[in-house]
Amino acid sequence: MKGNRIKWELLIGRKAKGAVFTLWAPHANQVSVAGDFNSWKTESHVMKKGKAGVWILFVNLSPGSYQYQFFVDGEWQNDPESAECVPNPFGTVNNVKRVKH
Repeated sequence: MKGNRIKWELLIGRKAKGAVFTLWAPHANQVSVAGDFNSWKTESHVMKKGKAGVWILFVNLSPGSYQYQFFVDGEWQNDPESAECVPNPFGTVNNVKRVKH
């Protein structure tokens, strides 16, 4: 995912405040990210499909810790690249994204 690192570095160079979400899902038709930062609304943060099937979205977020999951073609999916997860009330886990500035 070298291309994602380049995009992340470009965003950092712009003094962006927030987080980049990426997911490799080459066969997906629609991917969004939902979490406590958007009241788990699956339609509010639709991601854009880039080259090689990597979906990406930059979300403006204040410093803090945020729970999230991806919504891929109508199904919840965890982030395979996430380093941290927490249990949720549905018996599965949510990913955690920590934002620092």
